[in-house]
Amino acid sequence: MELDLNQLRELIAALDQTDISEMILKSGDLELTVRKGIADGERVFPPVAPKLQITDKVMGVPEDISSVSGATVPATPISPMPSAAAGEPSLKAGASSPGTPAAPPSLDNKWVVVTAPMVGTFYRAPAPDEPPFVKVGDRVSIGQTVCIIEAMKLMNEIEAEVSGQVMEIVVDNAQPVEYEQVLMRIQPD
Repeated sequence: MELDLNQLRELIAALDQTDISEMILKSGDLELTVRKGIADGERVFPPVAPKLQITDKVMGVPEDISSVSGATVPATPISPMPSAAAGEPSLKAGASSPGTPAAPPSLDNKWVVVTAPMVGTFYRAPAPDEPPFVKVGDRVSIGQTVCIIEAMKLMNEIEAEVSGQVMEIVVDNAQPVEYEQVLMRIQPD
């Protein structure tokens, strides 16, 4: 395959007009790799699997709260904020009916935290008109898709790395998420 400078310029211009970030052209003994948006020497890596951590503490609260100057402990547990969308069911575990506060999760439980492996948009279902992958109270198994994160127009399925029960879904549907942001909590079997 013969490729002159003008054809190469046209090819690069066409690539620049698309969402494609890398193109490899092979023909006979010619191999041409064209990348855009990547500084020289940088490498492109595929998305990583979600990180899981087992928590048994409330994040941000010291183990010995008495060490915090002027700290007071409320006499009653604090109820979670109601969902922003009117009419949407509560995503907290233990909610029995509208208007009834959810029971606070026991700190004795060791829940597995599913975090976002990338920055993107969190989706609970494969499509807007389809049911969510999981709901609070559902049982999940290892490898089961629990949500999707859209990043750069690519849908990345996030899979459960433990079998157990979904106890809490922290993020609302179609909301942006940050890298390592908590998405949901699972109580392992």
